[in-house]
Amino acid sequence: MSTGPGADSAPGHTPTTTRAAAGPAPGKNSMFSSLKIRNYRLFATGQVVSNTGTWMQRIAQDWLVLSLTGSASAVGITIALQFLPMMLFGLYGGVLADRLPKRPLLLCTQAAMGLTGLALGVLTLAGHVNVWHVYLAAFLLGLVTVVDNPARQTFVSEMVGKDQVANAVSLNSANFQSARLVGPAIAGVLITAVGSGWAFLLNGLSFAAPIAALLLMRTRELHRIEVQPRAKGQLREGLRYVAGRPELIWPIVLVGFIGTFGFNFPIWLSAFVSKVFHGDAGTYGLFNTLIAAGSLVGALLAARRGLSRLRLLVAAAVLFSVLLLVTAFAPGFWLFAALLVPIGVFGLTVNVTANSSVQMATDPEMRGRVMALFMMVFTGGTPIGAPLVGWVTDTYGARIGMAAGGAVSLAAALVIAVVLSRVGNLRLSVSRHGVNFVPSERPRQLVTAA
Repeated sequence: MSTGPGADSAPGHTPTTTRAAAGPAPGKNSMFSSLKIRNYRLFATGQVVSNTGTWMQRIAQDWLVLSLTGSASAVGITIALQFLPMMLFGLYGGVLADRLPKRPLLLCTQAAMGLTGLALGVLTLAGHVNVWHVYLAAFLLGLVTVVDNPARQTFVSEMVGKDQVANAVSLNSANFQSARLVGPAIAGVLITAVGSGWAFLLNGLSFAAPIAALLLMRTRELHRIEVQPRAKGQLREGLRYVAGRPELIWPIVLVGFIGTFGFNFPIWLSAFVSKVFHGDAGTYGLFNTLIAAGSLVGALLAARRGLSRLRLLVAAAVLFSVLLLVTAFAPGFWLFAALLVPIGVFGLTVNVTANSSVQMATDPEMRGRVMALFMMVFTGGTPIGAPLVGWVTDTYGARIGMAAGGAVSLAAALVIAVVLSRVGNLRLSVSRHGVNFVPSERPRQLVTAA
């Protein structure tokens, strides 16, 4: 799905962006075309530094909580607290992202996120850290993320313009996953050698990079989007906008199920390391690195494709869910580890395809609210899913916990595949060319009535 009601060429739509006078647009078919744009190149450089720090903190945080409590449920509670603000206030963050200039807003949020890492690092290095400190830091980080996520997601289109949104979203994910390759490995070494505190401290310092990148940008080259004035009913307006568009609502519903039940890797991997394979922080870092390697491959493939289609989203969700089920019962360490790579490929494909599809189908003036809803559903379900999955994992074991997440994700993907086929008057076709949705031969009214 490369176009939608939000495309700038839609009838009756008046574009609100102004193209920077920076020469011709980069070619659409290049895997790294967005990096030809100076502002985005600065942004990507800053993000890879802070993302590396973020992954260091994630590994250190999970391992610290597990060390303090010995409970996978406690890891689940930490994750839940980090994403609880998104579930409660995510839509309000989108309203703010539509009302306020993105670049100054991001300068504030990135600074605040850096401070949370520094505070947790000082507490840990001083030897005064308790599990409630980690819970509090996770919750405060989540509060800042409520505004940072939609602002950062929508700022991409201001840097690169509509034609490069899909490529830039894919490269953002590749950036994040590249850091995921390095961050866990560094965290594993640091935790083993000097403890978790240095990982937290370095994460806090890493936010200097994106702040510097934002300050160095040429504002005249941004594709400016007019901020929306404060008005009553903007939250309800955003919900009505999404509810009336199947090409928006169903990808959001699907990623909601996948995010809530299928992306609980900190819980599963920490349980597999400690209870099944009897490893240490280095083993946990290795598992996260393997998922990151697969995710990086998935992100680069998405950048090369350029276009995002709903059938790709559904197929990737099905394969991701099946792989979770298979991996849950992998009999040996190295088979389990090897299967984490394709899990990363298809999990990232789900995320990137849904993200870029939703952005390209949304009008610029609504993009903050729509992306806030997307992120709220994708990550906001974690406060429900993480404690539940953590309880299942603690009670029935790591294998059953992971399999349960895969089963729920698979059921959601199959149901939404049927819904999309009916909405689009399609049927499933299996041939030597692969599995695909094709137009149904039945009259439209019969499909609607079915």
